[in-house]
Amino acid sequence: MRTRNSGGHSRRGSALLAVLWVSAALAAIAFSLSNTVLGETQRTSTSVDGLRAYYLANSGLMRAEYELLWGRYSNQAKVRVDSGRVDYTFPSGDVRVEIIPETAKLNINEAPPEDLYKLLIAMGIEPARAGSIAAAIVDWRGGAPGSPFDQYYLSLTPSFLARHASFEEIEELLSVRGVTPELFYGTYVPTADEAGGSRLTARVGLVDCLSVFGSTEGIDVNTAAPPVLAAIGLSPDAINALLARRRARPFTAAEMGNVLAMVGNGGGRLRVGGKSIFTLRATARLRLENGQASDLSRTVAAQVKYMPDSSDVPIYTLRWYDTTWSY
Repeated sequence: MRTRNSGGHSRRGSALLAVLWVSAALAAIAFSLSNTVLGETQRTSTSVDGLRAYYLANSGLMRAEYELLWGRYSNQAKVRVDSGRVDYTFPSGDVRVEIIPETAKLNINEAPPEDLYKLLIAMGIEPARAGSIAAAIVDWRGGAPGSPFDQYYLSLTPSFLARHASFEEIEELLSVRGVTPELFYGTYVPTADEAGGSRLTARVGLVDCLSVFGSTEGIDVNTAAPPVLAAIGLSPDAINALLARRRARPFTAAEMGNVLAMVGNGGGRLRVGGKSIFTLRATARLRLENGQASDLSRTVAAQVKYMPDSSDVPIYTLRWYDTTWSY
């Protein structure tokens, strides 16, 4: 008489169950590994595209830099000081270079307090805070030691004192009481659209409006940011009319009479073009295989000075920004 070997069946069942669990674990590990490899592949591809876009932006900036130099000597040059911007098409993508003379900005060491206050108000800062920041800037650039602002700076960790001397770099503004990174660099703010919803709108920063090399005489009509135009006395209607006109094409020196008639008060402080110092800001987008522009972009900028003809070096780079952003 034969009996059922229940113990053997139980062992075989346990072994099968163990194999199934090990198979499931290996499948989970393989799935996780494949996702990791895919993620790393995509991340590497994005990094490579970012590097390509970076060098593409560099190429566009350097081309504009030298074409702007040629424009000083030839009426046939593509890029002139009143161009405002120039677009380049390369085999691998497109580059837009903004040409911003320092005369598009107020001189931070010379601007009167009332101009600083109007600038901040035009940037959306509430009046009380705008007045406090304007006073802090004036104190930093020349106030007497021992001011109430010094007491504030000494209460910080780490503590420091205001320079009470001219700004040497515009980034010093980040240490001035009331100036936040968003106010300095610019940001995006929600605004209502025509459909009743909301969208993000760029708001320029102080770095786009103030400079240690800024204008003490006339503000460039073609590239000055709207808050700068408001600071020198233009009304909102005049600013809108001027922006609409210069989007169509830049103003020339011969048209300054028309500008004065268009904007009224404040127009006397406008001019065309810059002197010798410019900020060139290049934004590059790669071209995809289907011919469309990539969503990925890189922006670089350089602050350059065009030297006199007698100089051995025609262009001197004052500042270089590997990472910046464009509106």
